[in-house]
Amino acid sequence: MINGAKATFPLEVGAVPFGIIFGALAVNSGISPAGTMGMSLFVYAGSAQFIAAGLVASGTCIALIIFTTFIVNLRHALYAATLSPHMKDLPQRWLLPLGFWLTDESFVVVAQRYYHRDDSPYKHWFYLGSALFMYANWQLMTLIGLIAGQNIEDPSRWGLQFALAATFIGILVPTITNRPIATAVFVAAVTAFVANPLPNRLGLILAALLGMLAGVLAERIWPDDVPDDEALPDLEDSDAVV
Repeated sequence: MINGAKATFPLEVGAVPFGIIFGALAVNSGISPAGTMGMSLFVYAGSAQFIAAGLVASGTCIALIIFTTFIVNLRHALYAATLSPHMKDLPQRWLLPLGFWLTDESFVVVAQRYYHRDDSPYKHWFYLGSALFMYANWQLMTLIGLIAGQNIEDPSRWGLQFALAATFIGILVPTITNRPIATAVFVAAVTAFVANPLPNRLGLILAALLGMLAGVLAERIWPDDVPDDEALPDLEDSDAVV
């Protein structure tokens, strides 16, 4: 568990201002303090929470808010599909909470842990350490932002919106280890930019689909250019995961 938290720590740098600005924006969007904390406790989906807060502020109907956040969070289905072969033997008492706690940051470090070819039976404890660290941090930062947002007008002037982009860049760059991945990233990025005007963030889904297709085709062009253990970022003492 400790190593899971340690591996996730660098990515928390981006999550700290991200959580603070969410808490501040949510209460300034008309969401009650209890509702703001409830979103972080029971929804626990940073980008979707940001979007939902903005839609609430603009008076959008509940059905459209639910649909939009559902589209944004579809990427988690891709994360789950990547991890499922490694976790298929875990009981439901593990799968349900770990599924709820799955985030972009935890996915990156946990996927790297599973890619290390060793026989440790405790990799799910590594996942749990990462997940609990992320979850606790998100609650604390939301609370700080909530308190600050009640005392400072227009928190958007803080300029912390860069945190979302910075966090995802920090997550993405270490994973680009070969030409197929680089191709997938490039196609997805270009598609996301071109398709940005599409409603309800549908451009993100289109970018993900085309990026995956590009990656599959690139693997056929460069079949030997695949990641191995040495190409992956080092995790602290990969054998000691609990």
